[in-house]
Amino acid sequence: MEKAKKTNNSAPESDCTTCEYYVWDEFMQENVCGANLDEDEFYRMVSSSRCPFYKFYDEYKTVQRQN
Repeated sequence: MEKAKKTNNSAPESDCTTCEYYVWDEFMQENVCGANLDEDEFYRMVSSSRCPFYKFYDEYKTVQRQN
């Protein structure tokens, strides 16, 4: 999985913190974008004002399926 740091050019921080791809990286000791991106997709992400790969993470959705 390629790791890509979110920059100020991408989505606002509030969007990143609720994104499914926003994960903790043990090596870097910080949260990073864990979306598997190629070069073109990475460029599109950092050059847009809103992240095109944002996917809302709902932890309760998993629990609802278990019930």
